[in-house]
Amino acid sequence: MDHQRQNRRLATKRQPGGLAIHYEDKDLLVVEKPAGLLTVGTDSNKTRTAHYLLNDYVRKGNPKSRNRVYVVHRLDQDTSGLLIFAKSEQAKKFLQEHWAETQKHYLAIVHGRLVPGAGRITSSLAENAAHNVYSTPDPAKGKLSHTDYRELRSAKGLSLLEIHLVTGRKHQIRVHFAERGHPLVGDKKYGQDKPVARRLALHASSISFTHPFNGRTLHFATGLPDDFARLLGEPLNR
Repeated sequence: MDHQRQNRRLATKRQPGGLAIHYEDKDLLVVEKPAGLLTVGTDSNKTRTAHYLLNDYVRKGNPKSRNRVYVVHRLDQDTSGLLIFAKSEQAKKFLQEHWAETQKHYLAIVHGRLVPGAGRITSSLAENAAHNVYSTPDPAKGKLSHTDYRELRSAKGLSLLEIHLVTGRKHQIRVHFAERGHPLVGDKKYGQDKPVARRLALHASSISFTHPFNGRTLHFATGLPDDFARLLGEPLNR
């Protein structure tokens, strides 16, 4: 069975707590996180998270089970899309050590149209005491960050972008486009005062990486989220 058919079968049959499973083997899980769900717990919310739900899933409801999942990377609460979880410390270590080689693509809807319609945004990103990320002209104060993008289509004063996250800094995509004058739709932190969407229009749409033990390249992709299609006035995926 090829990966695409296996992905569809797993995503249809296994959805612990709303997390669609795109792939699972003895070493890792690839899931699709909905917007609004935390990746890991906070002081005020320790159970309604992808990490908690998947721990419960691999333990099959047995709290005494030694099975568990390990966080490889995170998505912001308001961002939807693909997440990798490891099932062992060894798998987690391998995936994190090779994270720079992992190919990560996103779909985003921004206000307005970028000129040019494709390109790279580069800046050094820093974070202030209020936890706001911003570009600084002083490379010694920030981390060099690259975001590649291309416009897929535009409608209603909005543009749908495909984004290749070359580096993975905190809030990198949101800050780069906000500073260009094209904030992401629904971005309450870096965007407009009156958002036109209930959530941040950012979706981790595809990911490619090397399996930690068999060495195969794995690639997973999702379609356009229904709420993105509604914003653009397009037919929903069915």
